[in-house]
Amino acid sequence: MARDTINIVGSSTVFPFSTTVAETFGRTGGYRTPKVESTGTGGGMKLFCGGVGVSHPDITNASRRMKASEFDTCEENGVKSITEVRIGFDGIVLAESKEGLAMQLTLKDIFTALAKDVPDASGKLVPNPNKTWKDVNPSLPGEKIEVLGPPPTSGTRDAFAELAMEGGCNAYESIKALKKEDEEKHKAVCQGVREDGAYIEAGENDNLIVQKLVANRKALGIFGYSFLDQNADKIQGLTVSGVEPTYDSISSGEYPLSRSLYFYVKNAHVGTIPGIKEYVTEFTSDKAWGPEGYLADKGLIALPDGERKSVAASAQAMTPLKKPAK
Repeated sequence: MARDTINIVGSSTVFPFSTTVAETFGRTGGYRTPKVESTGTGGGMKLFCGGVGVSHPDITNASRRMKASEFDTCEENGVKSITEVRIGFDGIVLAESKEGLAMQLTLKDIFTALAKDVPDASGKLVPNPNKTWKDVNPSLPGEKIEVLGPPPTSGTRDAFAELAMEGGCNAYESIKALKKEDEEKHKAVCQGVREDGAYIEAGENDNLIVQKLVANRKALGIFGYSFLDQNADKIQGLTVSGVEPTYDSISSGEYPLSRSLYFYVKNAHVGTIPGIKEYVTEFTSDKAWGPEGYLADKGLIALPDGERKSVAASAQAMTPLKKPAK
């Protein structure tokens, strides 16, 4: 039996943008409003790559690029042609209540506070002994480390592990040297997050993290810049390595935790499920994703003009994705 509504799953970070386009499209495009679910990037990829047909989603949102392993799973399950659409930039922010501690952190501080294992004075890896921010860095306050963040299925967690944790971990010469000897072990050490209560998995609902930060001024939260932008009356972003998370610092790449956002289209469903191509055209129009578009009001940071044009052309032509590099 055919479906007459586009089904979209995936990233909680891309969810507000996708929902806004879906609502605009439903009002003005002559089609039913697409159904958008926030399942996390990893969860969305699993559903999207499950197969072709009306019981499987048409589009998945992602706050990181599709992995080679996910591309292979798609292929194995008959999802042979996929269009990748890079929609803009986002920054991963560490945020706190407006009445928070206003700490200025480096990538090394973030790694030292949240890693499962850290080097001791001799360079040997030991279970993380740091209980307070002062233990991490003497210039920081003596408050307990308490960070609310996304679970492993989240693309935000993947990007945080790669940009913040790995970026900070390489500040330790002993760990940096490990990369040459054993790349897998280096990645495990750098991206391993402690499980003793200092890092609290808060699910895929970023609005819930915002509420918890308002209730607890000593806690930090990790989520996409758009949630900071939308809640600027309640929370503030911390500077990372001396750079504040702002629209300009993220789009220029100066802010160290900047990343690209995406969605992926199942080309086999185009023409079968009504409106997919038209939805993609709406999303990739300047009135939506341009610097002055309605998604900028939601916190999306636009791609440069030339890149937006080429991505829009490729997206609207439904150009199939080649297998991503590992």
